Formats: sequence, C-alpha cells, structure tokens
Amino acid sequence: MDNRYTTTDGRPAAAANPISVTPYWMDDMPLPPLPGGALPERVDVLIVGAGYTGLSAARETAAAGRSTLVVEAGTLGTGCSSRNGGQVAYSFKPSQAELTRRHGADAARRIAEEGVNAIENLRSLATLEQLDCDWRPVGGFYGAHTPRHFERLVREAECDHRVTGQRFSVVPRAAQHGEIATDFYHGGLVNHDDAAVHPMRLLAALVRRALAAGTTIMECCAALDIHAGRTSFEVRTTRGIVRAQRVLLATNGYTGALSPWHRRRVIPIGSYQIATAPLGAARVRALIPGGRNIGDTRRVVVYYRPSPDGERIIFGGRAALSETNPLTCVPRLRAMLGKIFPELRDWPVTHAWAGFVAYTFDTMPHLGERDGLFHCMGYCGQGVPTATYFGRRIGQQMLGLAEGRTALDGLEFPTRPFYQGVPWFLAPSVFYYRTLDRIGI
Repeated sequence: MDNRYTTTDGRPAAAANPISVTPYWMDDMPLPPLPGGALPERVDVLIVGAGYTGLSAARETAAAGRSTLVVEAGTLGTGCSSRNGGQVAYSFKPSQAELTRRHGADAARRIAEEGVNAIENLRSLATLEQLDCDWRPVGGFYGAHTPRHFERLVREAECDHRVTGQRFSVVPRAAQHGEIATDFYHGGLVNHDDAAVHPMRLLAALVRRALAAGTTIMECCAALDIHAGRTSFEVRTTRGIVRAQRVLLATNGYTGALSPWHRRRVIPIGSYQIATAPLGAARVRALIPGGRNIGDTRRVVVYYRPSPDGERIIFGGRAALSETNPLTCVPRLRAMLGKIFPELRDWPVTHAWAGFVAYTFDTMPHLGERDGLFHCMGYCGQGVPTATYFGRRIGQQMLGLAEGRTALDGLEFPTRPFYQGVPWFLAPSVFYYRTLDRIGI
C-alpha cells in the first residue's frame, strides 16, 4: 500500500496531491502518434468522432479500400471512450418482456441476440485477434437494493436466459459476502459472461487498428456544418472543407448542433467517477473477492470495479442533478461508496472525472441512415461492447455489405415534443428516481 495515504495507525490521511480531473485510465497510457498532414479535400468516407464507434467503422471502410477520414473535435481520448468504467455486459436496458411487448416475440429475440453479439464481438477481438485492451473475463455481480428487487432480478434473468443463453448464478443475501463484503444488498446475481477492459488501452488498440487499415485521423478538427449536395456531402471543419461520398455521425453523448435531427434524439447524461487512493491488493480482494464488475438495481445507477492493478476501487455513478465540475461531485460519490463499504467513507480520492453517455427515449441504441447521412449512437451507458460492435456494423452498412445488417435496423428513432437536445427534464427526473430508490420502490 502507498503510505502517503495512511497515518501510522492505518487510518486514511489526506492525499498528498490535489485530486486529478484527468481520468485514472489516462495515467501513463499514451496513445499512438498520428501522422501529420493537411486536411484532404475529398474522401470516400468521413466519420465525425474518433471514439470506439468511429474507429470501429473506419477500420471497416478503410480495409475495404475506401479513403477514410475521421475528424475529432478535441484530442484523442477526450470523449467517453476514455471516461467509461471499462465494464462489458449485456447491452440493452429493456427486459425481454418489454422488448416482446414493443416488437413481438420474434423481433425481440433477434434484438436480444444482438446484445450477446456485442459482447462476443469484443471478446473475439481481444482473444482471437489479440487486441491489447486488458480483457478480463471476471463476470459481474448485480446487487438488489431491496428484497422485492431481488425477486424481480431473478425473474427477469431467468426470462432473459431462455432467449440469450447468458450464464448466471443466483446469490442469496446469506452468501453475498463471497462476492462483495457488504450488507447493503439483499442478494443478487452473478453474470458470468461479463468482462472488464482498460478503456484507454481499448481506445489505443482501435486507433492502431484503424491506422493500419489506412484510416486518416485528425485531432482538433471539429465538424461545423454538413451540407448535402447532389452527389456528395460538403463538411466544413475548423481546418477546412472536405467533400465526402459517405458521412457518419459517431458522436453519441457529444452530439451537438451539427445535426439538429440527431441532437433531438439523444439525451446527454453526465456520469461521474472517482478512483480511490491505493487500498492495497489484499484489501481490495477482501472487499470484492472475485474482482468482478459491480452494479445494482437502483434507478440512479452506480457501477464500480477494482482497478486493473488491483490496488484501488474505481467507482462511478450519477452524482449530480445538473452537470458540474467533477470535483464538486467527489463528496457525493464518496458518500455513495461509503454506504456500500462504510470503512471507505473517508478514504482519500486521487482522481475524479466525468463524461457524457447518450440515452435515448426508448433506451435502445440506434444505427442507420437518414437522407444519406449515417448515424450510430445512443448506447445508454453500455457503450464499451455496443460501440465497438455497432460501429463495425455501420461501417459495413456504409459499404453496402449484407453482413452489416442488424436486428435494430429500421427501428424508429424517437424524440419528444419541445426537446431540442438540452435535457431540461433531467434534474427533476433524477430527483424523482433517487427518491424511489431511497424508499425502495
């Protein structure tokens, strides 16, 4: 354990350095250098956003021989591809019963299979193609915060298993200390097919993969305007104008005014995370014996896991009713962590950061094409597997390949009246859901 963070009797002490607002994942994790050069005047494919989605799509189009340019408004890693928790799980929010109610049994089954495909796609990249992303098949524990939620969690898992085949084990409250050293939960489930990755390692690996296929990536090159011509798109950027036959919006939680139609269909939600000061590997193992990802049934979600070196806990959740500096959310996140692990209530924090996930009004991801402009976004907090998988599929769709088809094709991408991309309803909604969580409904 790092003795800078403890007193001589083992109690937590104030951190020696200020809390860093750079994501923990960025520590000593450089990205591959990008070749320089001028902005090309014309390309076959232009992709807006150099996160998991854009890079996965770019690899497909570039490998097929299409000149492909990815433009990134900031530097690589400034979006949520470096700010997530690195958790890989089944990807869709609606239960199987809800999907069936919406789409019918057959379509619901095919949609659910896409959620499994997303995990298997990333597993294959990591294990068969040796993608350097620190793949860890650790599984995930999902705790029930009330006895009623435990019953529902088991019931829905059994229903989902019949369709997806995802492996799970029921953990009654009497046995949950074998998974997590807390009495906060009323039992839970272990999903054995869940995994963990290092977000920045995954991003770096996807950058290298896209570059090797022939992709050009340009940082600090924000797309300002898209104009559809008769035979191509004209995209004005901060570094000049590019004409492209195909354009993909891969902006997810950072979708702005570039396309008002898309902006009206995604809800940017801030997700906040902290990294504790080193606890020591033995203590982390005592708290989370299996080293699994952890989540629970609360509507205002939390998610946490051991750090890759096993020395810390990375803890995230919805910590603010309005988006603020991540440092102001440290006390709330620390209190949330302390409710689960009381001994960590006052433990120092070394990193605090925030990123924007994109929710949708039907809590489903969406990919497709409208008026020649392609999109792939709305992962609802499960972007690690879905962005890499659906990014690949939308790249194939841009090439006109049949293998790019998915069960999500053609789903209505809904919005709401008066919504223009600024979620004015978010603060009261979170307050309402937090209240329901507090009273155990």
